[in-house]
Amino acid sequence: MAHRVALRAQRPRSVWLTVLPMLLTVLLVAVWAEGQDYYELLGVSREATTKEIRRAFKQLALTMHPDKNPGDASAHEKFLQVNRAYEVLKDEDLRKKYDKYGEKGLDEQQGGRYESWNYYRYDFGIYDDDLEIITLDSGDFEAAVNSGEIWFINFYFPRCSHCHQLAPTWREFAKEMDGVIRIGAVNCGDNNHLCRRKGINSYPSLYIYRSGQRPEKFNGERNRDNLVRFSMQFITTTITQLWQGNVFSEIESAFSSGLGWLITFCSDSGGNTCTFFTLDALPPELQPGGRTIFGQHIVLCFELVFQVTSGATALFPPGSALNKPGSVLWLNTLDSKEIYNQVINHLPDLELLTSDSFQSKLAHHRWLISFTFGNKNSASNEYKKLQAFLRNDHIQVGRVDCIADSELCQSLYIHKPCMAVFKGLGIHDFEIHHGKDVLYNIVGFARDSVRAFVTTLGPDNFPSDKKEPWLVDFFAPWCPPCRALLPELRKASIQLAGQMKFGTLDCTIHHNLCSRYNIQAYPTTVIFNGSSVHEYEGHHSADGILEFIQDLVNPSVLTLDPSSFTEKVKGRDEGQIWAVDFYAPWCGPCQALMPEWRRMARLLSGQILVGSVDCQRFQSFCQSQSVRAYPEIRLYPGNSRQPDRYTYNGWHRDAHSLRTWALSFLPRASVDLTPETFRSLVLSGRDHWVLDFYAPWCGPCQHFAPEFEVLARMLKGEVRAGKVDCQAHYQTCQSAGITAYPTVRFYPYLGKKRHEQSGEHINSRDANVIADTVRQRLQQLLPRLHNKPKVRAG
Repeated sequence: MAHRVALRAQRPRSVWLTVLPMLLTVLLVAVWAEGQDYYELLGVSREATTKEIRRAFKQLALTMHPDKNPGDASAHEKFLQVNRAYEVLKDEDLRKKYDKYGEKGLDEQQGGRYESWNYYRYDFGIYDDDLEIITLDSGDFEAAVNSGEIWFINFYFPRCSHCHQLAPTWREFAKEMDGVIRIGAVNCGDNNHLCRRKGINSYPSLYIYRSGQRPEKFNGERNRDNLVRFSMQFITTTITQLWQGNVFSEIESAFSSGLGWLITFCSDSGGNTCTFFTLDALPPELQPGGRTIFGQHIVLCFELVFQVTSGATALFPPGSALNKPGSVLWLNTLDSKEIYNQVINHLPDLELLTSDSFQSKLAHHRWLISFTFGNKNSASNEYKKLQAFLRNDHIQVGRVDCIADSELCQSLYIHKPCMAVFKGLGIHDFEIHHGKDVLYNIVGFARDSVRAFVTTLGPDNFPSDKKEPWLVDFFAPWCPPCRALLPELRKASIQLAGQMKFGTLDCTIHHNLCSRYNIQAYPTTVIFNGSSVHEYEGHHSADGILEFIQDLVNPSVLTLDPSSFTEKVKGRDEGQIWAVDFYAPWCGPCQALMPEWRRMARLLSGQILVGSVDCQRFQSFCQSQSVRAYPEIRLYPGNSRQPDRYTYNGWHRDAHSLRTWALSFLPRASVDLTPETFRSLVLSGRDHWVLDFYAPWCGPCQHFAPEFEVLARMLKGEVRAGKVDCQAHYQTCQSAGITAYPTVRFYPYLGKKRHEQSGEHINSRDANVIADTVRQRLQQLLPRLHNKPKVRAG
């Protein structure tokens, strides 16, 4: 059964004597860890990234592991604590629960097992320390592979021997392709859901990803040459042969399109041959043909008769001219990295916006702005490539120097270097980038942000007094779950455009605002709807947020307090049924139940009333109701002859299982048919019928049974509902042509005795779909029926 969080438990004296030695051991651990929270145990700050947490834990594992401390009797218990801290803090949802509720919000089993010392030494994150290999996780995978660059990704599992054998080759390959394409790795041990979602079922699995195209799997022998050969076929190359007859027209044509040229002058006469070289990540504005894809292999070999040294390379920036002195940059090297650095340094900087031009520039166009503070950061040269990346998205790129224009930056509450997207609707309609400071992440952010409706909030535009509904995400930039939630907010904002506004508030900057709303953990997502304030509890996903908001607009679960519980549940009318969830906000199983409880309530709409009671807020009331564990799920029946309540003790707490359990307490709306009643009531009667042909041993039949009861209640007064047991009445089902279970058939009354036994097949097991199908069929039959038959009670 799923875990229940016990408030108190009574054990006989003999049991206490049995567990006393165990309790003494745990007590020793508690004394060792006293005064230390999980962050202190790992030696990291509360702002630590997931990578920093992994690195800290690995260092502790290599020194504190019991395998390395055989003489320390407490080594096992100490390492259990450290392992538990790591297991909680590396997980986005668990980390938030811990930050908000402490250990009482966690599953007590978390971190109860650990691996051998050799695992942490050799298997724990194979590529974590490799500079050329980018380790991706579920938080940044999609942004990376959809950035426009080419990615070659190694999906591996820590215990996979073939993965370890590949590692040296993968490192050599990554160094060979550095700057040409992106080389990544995904640890499927830590990102199991991501790997399953991508269809990874063997290790290592190597895939090439290109934006907008299906991934291509590498199936060859895993050596460096094969990997290079395979990846190179996905790199499109533009080769332009220039000669005396076309050189000027080709170059001027490119210049008129805003493109530059990089030309290698060489001769094929004498002992000199054309030099072929690879230019890593050549900016698109320098690529012939106007290509806008980075990371291309560019091979340029021009047979020109110029008075230049064979093998010399020249950069002609956009707007330059062959005959204009000083406009050409001569590069005296054929080393790809040196050429790349010289070209990037020579490109014009991003357009500088000042306080005088800022508002007018941003009034009608979408901009990606780099905010700098005096000295340019290390990524500023890479930012020169952004304009080419975003040209097709109609996003302009510029920069603001916050030292020169300090008042402008202060008015936007920008206090450190960052990137922000301004969406063309005014100076305060912008969103700050909080992801990795790498090109692919920034490009993905810019493209998503201009399509979404998420605004960076501050004191000036915080929606505390707004009448329209707002979703506000209180977050901290260092918090991994916060960064993972941001793209989900953008998705949700697109789906709810015009219905709700979305904003984010950085609590590391706006401490007072966050304190006013008692924000204790990140991310905390709150819905402001006029005077109502609702904190979101659920999965950090766009679907979860949408579901929560839909439930706020049309609540399916009634929030009960002691007074309303007494009035509505205890004082319910005869025939009225209530399902009630007694929970505590800090309880992990309760939090997991919440979205399922809301989903179940929507499925039961109009049939059973659903409520919930916060037992942290109303602790004494819950105790008076004999609630001893959370969550406590109870059903209060509508028949006074039944017991006062029933408690759910099922194994599963998903919406469907809970719905099936609740519906079992409703009175039957369908009737059981025998061969005699099938002939007399269905085939010869004057009512419309919908029938469920089933077998008691059939699992899908059991699954469909409560759905059929819902259907019977939906159609009550229009169509009668019956069930035929095909195990007990085999001949009847055979005569009706039933070959599978369950089978749904509609038997309409056509104004005369019916001779056919098969009815009309309905290929669905959804009550709403079946009801719609039946009603549409009845509308079609109306012209044939002069008088609509009255349905008899039964």
